Amino acid sequence: LSLCATLAAAQQELPANGLLLVAKPELEDPNFGRSVVLVTQTPDAHTVGVILNRPTRAQHKGRPLWFGGPVMPSVVIAVFHAAAPPKASAFHVRTNLYLSMHPENVEALLADPKARYRLYSGFAGWAPRQLESEFEREGWYVLPADEAIVFREDTSGLWEELIERLKGPQA
Repeated sequence: LSLCATLAAAQQELPANGLLLVAKPELEDPNFGRSVVLVTQTPDAHTVGVILNRPTRAQHKGRPLWFGGPVMPSVVIAVFHAAAPPKASAFHVRTNLYLSMHPENVEALLADPKARYRLYSGFAGWAPRQLESEFEREGWYVLPADEAIVFREDTSGLWEELIERLKGPQA
């Protein structure tokens, strides 16, 4: 048990590993135009994430689904707040924030009425160095990940608000 507690504490001490990618207005990719994407880097240097501002009419076991991205659209992805690392596999995004496609994590969230989470169909993914090339072509703005944005109820004007913030004096 002490080993598990030590590992859990170590994971919470990991540095923030999540960012928000905000598509620049000139990005015309049909999957990512006008999108806000929460991303994290996997241990093997891939970048994965979910599009935060694409709600759908679909549901998973009575819960709304957002379109997370074009990769594996039939898989349910959860982004969730947890005080301790989950038992099943999950990516650490920032303190107390995780991303997982593991069914055990998704089922645990669905069973907990107090859980703070959002479900997505599919995810966005980039191979090593692929995202760097998109930065070189100036396709994205980058902002720190923020739980208020991640769990925002109404995402309809999110992209526009972030673009305005990026143009403003605090940019």
